[in-house]
Amino acid sequence: MKTFFSLMLAASLLLSKQTFAQDKSLVNTSQSPYAKLKTLDMGDVQWTTGFWAERFRVCKESMVPHMMGKYLDPDVSHAYRNFEIAAGKEHGDHAGPAFHDGDFYKMLEGMIMVWSSSRDAQTEKQIDSIIETIARSQRPDGYIHTPVVIKELQNSQDKKAFGERLDFETYNMGHLMTAACLHYRLTGKKNLLDVAIKATDFLYDFYKRASAELARNAICPSHYMGVVEMYRTTRDPRYLELAKNLIAIRSLVENGTDDNQDRVPFLKMDKAIGHAVRANYLYAGVADIYTETGDDSLMVTLDKIWHNLTESKMYITGGCGALYDGVSPDGTSYVPEYNQKVHQAYGRDYQLPNLTAHNESCANIGNILWNWRMFLATGEARFADVMELTMYNSLLAGVSLDGKGYFYTNPLCVNHDIPFTLRWSKQREEYISFCNCCPPNTIRTIAEISNYVYTTSEKGLWINLYGANKLESKLSGGEPIRLEQKTDYPWNGKIVVELQECPVKPFSIFLRIPGWATKAEIKVNGKQQNIAAQPGTYAELSGNWKKGDLIELNLPMEAQLIEANPLVEEARNQVAVKRGPVVYCIESTDIPANRRIFEYTIPVNTSFKPKETTISDSRIIALEGTVELMPNESWSGQLYRPVSTKKNAVKLRLVPYYAWGNRGKGDMSVWLPVSK
Repeated sequence: MKTFFSLMLAASLLLSKQTFAQDKSLVNTSQSPYAKLKTLDMGDVQWTTGFWAERFRVCKESMVPHMMGKYLDPDVSHAYRNFEIAAGKEHGDHAGPAFHDGDFYKMLEGMIMVWSSSRDAQTEKQIDSIIETIARSQRPDGYIHTPVVIKELQNSQDKKAFGERLDFETYNMGHLMTAACLHYRLTGKKNLLDVAIKATDFLYDFYKRASAELARNAICPSHYMGVVEMYRTTRDPRYLELAKNLIAIRSLVENGTDDNQDRVPFLKMDKAIGHAVRANYLYAGVADIYTETGDDSLMVTLDKIWHNLTESKMYITGGCGALYDGVSPDGTSYVPEYNQKVHQAYGRDYQLPNLTAHNESCANIGNILWNWRMFLATGEARFADVMELTMYNSLLAGVSLDGKGYFYTNPLCVNHDIPFTLRWSKQREEYISFCNCCPPNTIRTIAEISNYVYTTSEKGLWINLYGANKLESKLSGGEPIRLEQKTDYPWNGKIVVELQECPVKPFSIFLRIPGWATKAEIKVNGKQQNIAAQPGTYAELSGNWKKGDLIELNLPMEAQLIEANPLVEEARNQVAVKRGPVVYCIESTDIPANRRIFEYTIPVNTSFKPKETTISDSRIIALEGTVELMPNESWSGQLYRPVSTKKNAVKLRLVPYYAWGNRGKGDMSVWLPVSK
């Protein structure tokens, strides 16, 4: 045994002396042969003013310190204490869900990302101390999972590695890998990366020994993304081999389930099915594998699933996973063992309830992760459109404006008159004791959004998202570029890009024209450009650029009434209001106390006008317009009644969906009846 540990120590020392690629991007496609676009280094983009600067400030000053404080407090969360016990620093039993490790890795990733904007020495010291504890909790063979490690320290036979399908080992390791790559790229330190390398080596060796068992335990597969990112960091070909085989071994699963996306082999899938979080993580990981291998069969399958999602299963907010619990396959069989219960399920095509919508925040974030990787692979604006929609709506709805409260689910309607209790709270919580996976995921995503703004290709620079920021980076050929983006987006559709340094040789600048922007206009140095600016595409501006050049993109932002496909029963004969990328809702706070949100109808010719206001110290743009108010008649004891023709014209204020629930307990709805 002593010889074994001596060998492990020697291997660790050798590992710590290795150096790897220093590309510092969040998702590193700099050497991905089948990625059309390359990502920029973390830190190249700095928010200056406006919407995302405010959200990042709240993330830095409130979200990270409050949530990390709760994770470090064993009386609130046992996640870090589990690592301390596994490391031999504390005594006790494991407490909390099996995926607690992964949630803590996500929180650590968010903390590291925010730290990188200030490089605060005290925070860096705290991060290193946490990493030291994590490293000590790892077994010599690389396996790391505190529920099992703690039991082994207690000489218990109750748990063993990969002994339980729902023990989330690979999910936890996947988030370790992602956090470790980010930490290494931002700091150059290998203390966390060494832990991730040992874990990835363990998975590779375990796959060689027991591939069917690994396939059976691939619950919530964040490790697909993690293993690919480890390959991109280390260039170890074994990791790419493992990533490719992770797809192939799914066909080895016997009695698979849609709850884990393994009832059928991946290449036979053509719809978004099953558990929405696990599905979106799978799709994101497969997209990563495509950019490294160019396996067209993967992209064909992903594209089918994407169309099914966006054309029949995604909410207007970008939310995913309509049902608390579904049955799959639904309606095709009465054989009990064939029909399966699926938690937070995608459900049927067009099955999009509002009051009982699940839309777990992690599923919505998975939607961003997947579409980002599809965008990097293809350069197609449709994927960036979905990312933006999700960011401004279902992502931000998951956290309060002050950064202290969180939703697990994100319904599109809340009504406190319903005579039953839903599983999850209708109000944000500071720590979701039953399952706190969403808050750290939300925090790290908001901290990292600046990394999605720009990409490069051989032709030039791509501007994917709009928000006031400064860019200092390099084009794909290594030429330096500096610019500033000035805008009040998403409240105002005017975007000005000022070039401050650029190559002498000609290159192109690509501007994303959002799918909702039907009358986009582009000017360069004050001159109107006669180029295609079609919604849902990128407009290419090519030529010789110089310092001081000004590009102006104008995206008219009129409030639009949006209707759903009539097959969506829950939204038929109703409309939602959308302005730019922001979806709006009615909130009971903005109507008289004796009125209910369902008493308001929106005439089809209603014109909503923007009105600046403040909620929870956050500047927002509300919408105000004239609507119709129906009689305030009680429904007590009635299921049906004749339609009333009485109605009055009244003023109504709508607020952004993401801002609802920040003014106390109340009702809310995105969809409202429409009158013609």
